Amino acid sequence: MRDPYFPKAGNGGYDVTHYALALAYDPGTHHLTGTARITARATRDLSAFDLDFEGMDVRSLGVDGKDARWNRSGQELTVRPREDLRKGRTFRTTVRYSGTPVTITDPDGSREGWLRTADGALALGEPTGSMAWFPGDDHPSDKASYDIAVTVPKGLQAVSNGELAAGPTTRGNRTTYTWHTAEPMATYLATVAIGHYDISRTTTRSGLPVYVAVDPQQAAASRKVLAKLPEIIAWEEAAFGPYPFSSTGAIVDRPEDAGYALETQNRPVFPGAPETGTLVHELAHQWYGDSVTPKSWRDMWLNEGFATYAEWLWDEDHGGDTAQQSFDANYRRKSAWTFPPADPPGAAHISDSPVYERGAMVLHKIRLTVGDAAFRAILTGWAATHRHGSANTADFTAYVEKKAPGKDFDEIWKDWLYGKGRPAHE
Repeated sequence: MRDPYFPKAGNGGYDVTHYALALAYDPGTHHLTGTARITARATRDLSAFDLDFEGMDVRSLGVDGKDARWNRSGQELTVRPREDLRKGRTFRTTVRYSGTPVTITDPDGSREGWLRTADGALALGEPTGSMAWFPGDDHPSDKASYDIAVTVPKGLQAVSNGELAAGPTTRGNRTTYTWHTAEPMATYLATVAIGHYDISRTTTRSGLPVYVAVDPQQAAASRKVLAKLPEIIAWEEAAFGPYPFSSTGAIVDRPEDAGYALETQNRPVFPGAPETGTLVHELAHQWYGDSVTPKSWRDMWLNEGFATYAEWLWDEDHGGDTAQQSFDANYRRKSAWTFPPADPPGAAHISDSPVYERGAMVLHKIRLTVGDAAFRAILTGWAATHRHGSANTADFTAYVEKKAPGKDFDEIWKDWLYGKGRPAHE
């Protein structure tokens, strides 16, 4: 599908089911060597197909064990297999590449892709950064399982999504960590963090594995808030339904390593010790954004509105402002009304205030319309219905209307979700 905000991202004609990535990185030379084995199913007859891949050099490329022709134009890596791929066929593309991975600057000025850090690197992908370190179908609507093996100089660690399936295994002066993510994951949620980390492995009361990696310089400042992680997960399970993945945790790097937190699947990344509200927000994304992923970047409010409202609910349940008080405070802010949350004016604005705060206000208006019990059922039902899938705004509005028959949502959709300016509010 062609994304309305990033029309070059993502590719038609196939659906990726699995990425197997073997990476080797040397922070001293900033050199990355990679092999990507991409398993996909053709959704139509293909004589050629595209992968998103920015920078680095392609050393070889094959499809189903046979060398394939290829060419590059910008971020598009066009592959021409020796034989046409019929609709329904499962095929594997192997790309071997190396070079200096790039850092991508978003339309809003933020940095993503492969970020150099003081002692290693940090790979972040929202919205289009994953193509800086592996080729793929870089769009949130195409989710897959992952195996990511990372080899680094001995003494460094490599943390990624999912579970540590093998390693650390040291041979000579190199150590390899192999991570496995079984549940479907969008490319923008994949991460690799390389450096020195204090590692803790625990479990929640329900037995969910918790893997936390903290830069030693951030350990003292992070200890108290990260100790709340099991409590937050338990509270969010009560509010949103069963945790959708097989492990949880966090990665805390230095503040200068990234200018923002990100809900990377299984273990969100934080630039320095997070505040409690930020931890609540990024963990809520595991349900809303990671498990239920937007069909396009126009639907970003389904990520951020839900995660912001989770912060409001947490405060309400823990002696802070009620959700109504948070609603009222944000209603008075001019920045919330520059555009409707379901229709940002361009790629530079998909992370602006209306997507977060006004998105949360839409949810609060639904809550006021249907009542607390029905609203909680909508929160958990939405997460369950689209678990490990993708959804858009039309899917959500239809779901709400179906679950609350007889209620009128026209004003909410017209004025709060899609309307320009600040609606009247009593």
